[in-house]
Amino acid sequence: MTTIAVVFPIITVFFVTFFFLYYRKIMQPLEGTSEWIKRRVAKNRFSFITTRHPMEKSDIVPLLVITVFFSFLALYKLGDTVSPQSFFQFSNEKESVLIDLQEPEEISSLMFYTGLWSGHYLLELSTDGTLWYVQKPVANKDPEKPPDYAMNQPHSQLFRWRYANLNKDNPAARYIRLTASHVPIELGELALFGSDGALIPRSRIICTDAPELFDEQQLIPQYPSYMNGMYFDEIYHARTGFEFTRGLYPLEKTHPPLGKEIIATSILGFGMTPFGWRFAGAVSGVLMLIVLYIFLKNLFGKTTVAVCGTLLFGFDFMRFVQTRIATIDTYGVLFILLAYFFMYRHITTDAGAPFRKSLAPLALSGITFGIGCASKWIVVYAGFGLATIYVIRLVLLAKHYRKEGWTGFSMYLNKTLFYSVLFFGIIPVIMYCMSYIPYGLARGMTLRDGMLWDNEFYNIIRDNQDYMLFYHRTLDVEHTFSSVLWQWMLNIRPILYVNSSYGGLRSTIGAFGNPVVWWGGLIAMITVGYRAVKNRDGKAAFIIIGYLSQVLPWIAVRRVVFVYHYFPGTLFLVLALASVFNAILDRSLGRYKYAVYGFTVIAGVIFAMFYPALTGIYTPQWYFRNFLRWIPEAWPF
Repeated sequence: MTTIAVVFPIITVFFVTFFFLYYRKIMQPLEGTSEWIKRRVAKNRFSFITTRHPMEKSDIVPLLVITVFFSFLALYKLGDTVSPQSFFQFSNEKESVLIDLQEPEEISSLMFYTGLWSGHYLLELSTDGTLWYVQKPVANKDPEKPPDYAMNQPHSQLFRWRYANLNKDNPAARYIRLTASHVPIELGELALFGSDGALIPRSRIICTDAPELFDEQQLIPQYPSYMNGMYFDEIYHARTGFEFTRGLYPLEKTHPPLGKEIIATSILGFGMTPFGWRFAGAVSGVLMLIVLYIFLKNLFGKTTVAVCGTLLFGFDFMRFVQTRIATIDTYGVLFILLAYFFMYRHITTDAGAPFRKSLAPLALSGITFGIGCASKWIVVYAGFGLATIYVIRLVLLAKHYRKEGWTGFSMYLNKTLFYSVLFFGIIPVIMYCMSYIPYGLARGMTLRDGMLWDNEFYNIIRDNQDYMLFYHRTLDVEHTFSSVLWQWMLNIRPILYVNSSYGGLRSTIGAFGNPVVWWGGLIAMITVGYRAVKNRDGKAAFIIIGYLSQVLPWIAVRRVVFVYHYFPGTLFLVLALASVFNAILDRSLGRYKYAVYGFTVIAGVIFAMFYPALTGIYTPQWYFRNFLRWIPEAWPF
């Protein structure tokens, strides 16, 4: 059904189009001047060696305000800071737990908090402890799938609250018996509700077999939600982080370990809670904004460009949503940004400067690249762009030294190549291998006993690389929210991580792009590509190379993919928009500042408009239907 929501994309497209028409107009040679002659005669010399603008005192306040504002948004309703921490582990075959309510009680519902390992529990009720009523499994809608057991703990539902499926004809029960389908498996907490729907008090419950199941009753939520449990791929990445904290060999081995180790440190700091496993990602999302601000200031030298460009990235839906979920994409994108930031500082070092001036940023670019690769393989794609920029820089330097009679070039080249191999090859490989230390520890190895010199440790690493390659090459499954590259670029296929309804209200967390940022950014990228070729603009070339390195590899990928794989590319969409802003401000014609400020404000307004769809906050259904379903057949709101 068509609603008023379809008006908003029309207005947005009109605004973005008007903005770039204005940009095109003011970039034309001024009438009545000889500017057009100068443009035709002048032949710009392509060079990466441009002025690197420093941060100034005037940048302190806006950067501080941006940091505080987006830190608040990142942490607000990120997740509960408390959740069950004690778990009962069923460790023996056919082991049962007996619960005595001391007197018969009609059990209207039973809620339980799942822990590590998947399986199901045989749930039985009894009035006298002799005759037991088995809670029968419910047939699955998909006949090829197993039945939904009364107390099911699948791998997709770990560390979250669930309701048990109870028979409709149960008599009042005094005794409850739980038996695990297989071991080991852990259960966190049980919540028993009587006939009146009220929680049966702990004082009435005797459970000597497993006191852990009733020792945190104050943590029972009103209902299960993303605030008190895992969602989407947190069941893999946050779970792995928790396994690392317990010295267990991880179940999920489809990505390198470092990103999940960062999540583990967050869990160690804040506990195995939704806030705990998401905190590191949220902070990383804010760090992205800080780095981007400095990057934009170094690139363009204008506080206005740095502020507006950073706000665009702050208001982008993808950055906001992805950094608030405990998955590893956040860390890959953060280290891609850092690697390009330091590479830019390296290539903008003056050709005549001492070698040591360019060494530190080169080292930091290589190290952050290595850390990123140990977090997720998407960073390898960034390496193609970094390598291209690096080679172009060397070619330009060779031209510089040729004019100087090649004096000192051989020594400079040898030193550069040596340190490049060290910082982009040897050190990243070492860091990558070191990230597997938790794997070795889980296998009983220790650093003291020479784990790092043990062939078995490197066999673990090698086997995991083989497994990851096999997994990503052969992953061929259907998914409701899968998408392809052109759909990412046009922002027409979101993915919903959370989607539930309750009493006319809806809770949704969707990952996609702010239309102004993504649609405008794509047009900006085209203009940047044009400037890179036509005007031999080194900064424009830097941006387009970075963008293409993050999107072109996906053309050859045949596995199922999702829109969040476009997350690294959005960094360069923002850089392209900032480049357009800078060009507009340089021209200083007409109402140029209003154009830049207006574009940024509109992005912020749309972010506020979609805030309920990005955070899971319960909002009336009519709001989604009338205001957020911009593309009825593609945006599932």
